[in-house]
Order: sequence, then structure tokens, then C-alpha cells
Amino acid sequence: MNTTVQRENQTNTRPVREEFIAPEVNIYETKDGYVLEAEMPGVGKDGLEITLDNNEIAITGRRAAETVTGQPVFRERRLADYRRVFELDPAIDTARIEAKLEQGVLTLALPKSERVKPRKIAVSD
Repeated sequence: MNTTVQRENQTNTRPVREEFIAPEVNIYETKDGYVLEAEMPGVGKDGLEITLDNNEIAITGRRAAETVTGQPVFRERRLADYRRVFELDPAIDTARIEAKLEQGVLTLALPKSERVKPRKIAVSD
């Protein structure tokens, strides 16, 4: 999935086209919440932006400029940055979301709110 975004350039008022590619993701449900893993090779901690707005979480990863030492003969890898937006389940406790980035894989821990977790109710005598 590719997305083209227009934004205003900081130095003038002409829109600048930015192309983003959607990172591949895996999403798992655990007893305590969800785990989202997004593959974003070439993105470092400084190039990562995660924003939460209402019930949507947006992940943007900007790669460092690549230097090519020779004349490209064949190229499959694109130089676009990454961006993907997810709508969150209302059961997620957004105040406790955690993120880590290791070897180009972003892992988000999306914990369920305590009020929606199953719990046992003791029966009184």
C-alpha cells in the first residue's frame, strides 16, 4: 500500500509530495492486550514518530538518506518512508501503550483496560 501526502515546504508555500509505503505488520492478541509488530528497515529511533489521536494510532518511520557508491544497475528497494494508521479497539488503555524499536522492527504493546479484562468474582457466604 502506497500513500502520497502533500504538505507545505518549510521554505516556501509550494506543496511537497512525500511518498510513504505501508510497513508490513503482525498483530497478536494476548490475555493482557495486543502486540503490533511493524517492519521498518532503515528506520532509527530518531526517525520514528508515533502519534495517538482519539482512537487512531499513526506510525511514521523516516529512513536516513542512502548513499550509493556506484551506478545502480537494478533496484527493487524503494527509498520511500513508512506510514500506517490503525484504529484502536476502545478496550485498549491508551495511557499505557509502550513502544520499542529493535533491528528495524517496531513493537507496540497495546494493553487492555482493566475494566474489560475477564476477572473472577468471589461468591460470598
